[in-house]
Amino acid sequence: MSISHYIKDIGRGRDGARALDRAQAADLMGQVLDGHVTDLELGAFCIAMRIKGETDQEMAGFLDATHARLQRISTSSPVVVLPSYNGARKLPVLTPLLAHLLAREGLAVVMHGQATESTRVTSQEVLSAMGVAALDQTRAVVAGEVVFAPTEMLNANLKRLLDVRRVVGLRNTGHSLVKLMNPTTATDALLVSSYTHPEYAVSMAATFELTGAHALLLRGTEGEVVADARRTPQMAAFVRGTRTPLVEAQVGALIKLPELPTDIDAASTARYTQAVLKGDLPVPAPLTAQVQAVLKALGL
Repeated sequence: MSISHYIKDIGRGRDGARALDRAQAADLMGQVLDGHVTDLELGAFCIAMRIKGETDQEMAGFLDATHARLQRISTSSPVVVLPSYNGARKLPVLTPLLAHLLAREGLAVVMHGQATESTRVTSQEVLSAMGVAALDQTRAVVAGEVVFAPTEMLNANLKRLLDVRRVVGLRNTGHSLVKLMNPTTATDALLVSSYTHPEYAVSMAATFELTGAHALLLRGTEGEVVADARRTPQMAAFVRGTRTPLVEAQVGALIKLPELPTDIDAASTARYTQAVLKGDLPVPAPLTAQVQAVLKALGL
């Protein structure tokens, strides 16, 4: 098998490339995730899609193939999925704090991710500093629990796709894909997803609508799905693909900044997270708003 004929279609540049239909995209990604493509083909696919950009039909097909090949995490509803792939660059990564705030509401919380850059502090490192070890095999997750699933455990070749970044220095389709996937057995799991640039908000919404997704979409923090602790972003829910606005973006000057740690290393972030969970420090208002938006999106 080969994906060379697909590369020929998508690799003709931004103006000359032809988009794949959903079935073709699913076949291409299926070959990637089954490990049937060479390193050269994989790199060519990543660069071609980076130049062309993905359509909603292509992303839907990539998701079809991915969901059919994941090692699924079993859980009962209600469950929330938090992808975490970017980590901290300038601000502390508060995705683990969001996860534990949601678990405190009685939700099962499944985080998944891997380090895609060696210079950033990851959620997995923060969770480890809090005593939460990453899963080494799939198991049932219960209400009120937070678990972290490494991407390699879900599908080793999905990790291989993401690792192309370490060689070529550019993000690829895989990085968009993992922010849209549900690795649990719960078809009604709420996926919390985020964008960094406005154009991604449009393309991600189109994919959610096409696939009938159950999701919460917001502008995240440095690529993470947690709301910026300094200013509440706009948030919208998707229920069976239908969009409903939930939270308006905060505007105007900030009167007071939250008490965030100045050091963003894993140990410092873990101590801050635990202090907030104990009530020694206040929960940043944007995270409170995000927790409430998740509960609304779940109908709770």
